Amino acid sequence: MFDIGWTELLVIAIVALIVVGPKDLPAMFQALGRFTAKARSMARDFQRAMEDAARESGVKDVTKDLGEMTSGKALGLDEVEKAVSDADKWSPDSHTGKLAEEIKAKAEETRKSAERAAEVGRSAEELERELQHEDPDSAKGDG
Repeated sequence: MFDIGWTELLVIAIVALIVVGPKDLPAMFQALGRFTAKARSMARDFQRAMEDAARESGVKDVTKDLGEMTSGKALGLDEVEKAVSDADKWSPDSHTGKLAEEIKAKAEETRKSAERAAEVGRSAEELERELQHEDPDSAKGDG
């Protein structure tokens, strides 16, 4: 409660022994014990009175209702947890895993085809440019 360690207690005991004296020290500790017991008793009585007042006013029922309304089950969080745990159990050997691999392979094949088409398109453009830059005299001499 007070977060006092053994060394602090030892210092307090030595100071109390010096200030109060060895003769009156047991009586002081007895009075301190009675005071502590009385304070604890008063705190316990106060807590009971507050709990009784809360029980009479229906706060416990409202608290219970709020707890039920905000539970994970009522909010559907249990279904989310189930879905997450199902995702953790996913196996690449399952039907879905095989479909994913097929889609991945087809996507790679499509990508390669697109690269080849782009390469052919570039080659065609280069050929067209070469034909346009050819010597006009050689084109006239052929015809």
